[in-house]
Amino acid sequence: MNPIILDGKKVAQSIKNELRVEVERLKEAEITPKLATILVGDDEASKTYVQMKANTCHKLGMESERVFLPEETTTEELLNVIKQLNEDASVHGILLQHPVPSHIDERKAFDTIALEKDVDGVTAHGFGATTFQLGAYPCCTPAAILQIIDHYNLSIEGKHAVVVGRSPILGKPVSMMLLNRNATVTISHSKTENLPEVISQADIIIAAVGRPKFIKGEWLKEGAIVLDAGYNPGNIGDCDYETCYPKSSAITPVPGGVGPVTISMLLKHTVEAAKTQRASVVLN
Repeated sequence: MNPIILDGKKVAQSIKNELRVEVERLKEAEITPKLATILVGDDEASKTYVQMKANTCHKLGMESERVFLPEETTTEELLNVIKQLNEDASVHGILLQHPVPSHIDERKAFDTIALEKDVDGVTAHGFGATTFQLGAYPCCTPAAILQIIDHYNLSIEGKHAVVVGRSPILGKPVSMMLLNRNATVTISHSKTENLPEVISQADIIIAAVGRPKFIKGEWLKEGAIVLDAGYNPGNIGDCDYETCYPKSSAITPVPGGVGPVTISMLLKHTVEAAKTQRASVVLN
């Protein structure tokens, strides 16, 4: 039997269809969800991502505000911009496009974003709240991975999930989210000894190591579920798709897998933030 292709484009479209209805309801209540995106410097790939997010916002009837800052922007100047957006009641979500120039304290910048507007799940407080299931918005790529799993009714509880990668916005949060769904989770990375043996025990593999075609099909248990969150130059994932495909029971393609859902989750979080912030204003 051929594996299930976990089509991220279909999942993303399903989310967008729901969001259009939610946005219309909010507009009837005289509130339009708004995402503010900050880009520091002139990185062309980052510019493209920012434009894609703005375009998707507009298609859903949302608003977007793009803040472009020069390469020489200091940490303090960036923090001041974030604080202004924190205080702007018309802005419901804030995204600081990664990466920022090396002279900027990125962690300090992330942690300046107000928790209720941290729709990309990048603050340390947000990570802690996600881990303890306290209602913060999780990082969007981990949220996308869980959304794909749920869309295709794949079982998590009791399964052994191996996460290959330990970044603070992907590997670590997705591990905690899977653990909260009763998976048994092993966090591994490029320095893990006997990594092929570790991966061979996995029912679910989350590839988030940032190396093209790093995970080989011969490492997989027969029937494993593969969610490839890697995106390397040339539209190549972290898994060797050609060899992983025949060993898996379900697999995400690259491109067209986790990526499209990640953007949709960002906008979903922004809409949820708009509803939450409006409710807070009404209650006060």
